[in-house]
Amino acid sequence: MPLGDHLEELRRHLIVAILGLVPFLIISFVFGRSVLEFLTIPVRKALIEAGLQPKLQATSPVEVFASYMKVALLMTILMGSWWIIIQLWRFVSPGLYRQERRFVYVLVPMSFTLTIVGTAFMYYVMLPVVLAFFINFGSTLGVGDVTATTKIADVSAEVVAAMPSIPVLDGDPPNPEVGQEWFNSHLMQRRICRAVESDGTPIIAGTFYEAASGISQDYRLTEYIKLVLTFALGFAIGFQMPVVVLLLGWAGIIDRTSLAGYRRYIIMGCCLVGAFLTPADPVSMFLLAGPLYLLFELGLILLVVMPASAVASGFGRDKPEDGADNRDES
Repeated sequence: MPLGDHLEELRRHLIVAILGLVPFLIISFVFGRSVLEFLTIPVRKALIEAGLQPKLQATSPVEVFASYMKVALLMTILMGSWWIIIQLWRFVSPGLYRQERRFVYVLVPMSFTLTIVGTAFMYYVMLPVVLAFFINFGSTLGVGDVTATTKIADVSAEVVAAMPSIPVLDGDPPNPEVGQEWFNSHLMQRRICRAVESDGTPIIAGTFYEAASGISQDYRLTEYIKLVLTFALGFAIGFQMPVVVLLLGWAGIIDRTSLAGYRRYIIMGCCLVGAFLTPADPVSMFLLAGPLYLLFELGLILLVVMPASAVASGFGRDKPEDGADNRDES
């Protein structure tokens, strides 16, 4: 086709791709609050385990809504990425040979799967470890100074015996009555049942307490969401290592045998990539560098299992004749 027809075809596919994102955008707006709450679970859990208030700060009336919109837009892109890829594939595929398409059939599902695995690894493995390290590091700083400067009041035993006390529980009591107080050590809250609904559900109010520390650990919601998205992007990119190794091997740029002798340099490169794709703290850097090296070894294994000649010939099926032009006519 002439260049103008190609551009018109590309424009049509882009319009279809953008319009196809509308249903995903609606779904993201519906479930965006739940996803935002889900993303804050690791930091709230880490704060509870450190004896701190399990809550994040919003210093602006629109901060929570802005974070919700950011998460909803990211959800739309992630859920609709396969639709965008399909439209781009429909534009590109008529100009490819049959054996060239087979490489795409291998790489695209692999890349999509590795992205999901990398994001899940970031959320369930890396993020709790990193948050626990940094929160405990900050919360224990200056504790000794606070304890050393605490004054012991000179009061009699009768005054101490007359001091009021409330029960300390690991959670909320079952069916509390109106006016009952207790301390929830799991939430670090002093709580009171202020009312009971018609169906018997207690309405509870509480005040947060936290362990003594020289530094207050108060985190902004937008900064935390930005950190999580940065980690997610870094791990999604880093987990594409097998795809990169396969591409370079199929193109003849690298050789499996020669690469095997440079493992020490590969390990150093994985550490540098881990430092570049994360905030460069030692914990998150090594938590990304380790899987990167394992994925590199996986890529070398895949080069043996799936050489370029086998992929191009469909692993022995439907092998085209030499010199045949097997592109789609369009």
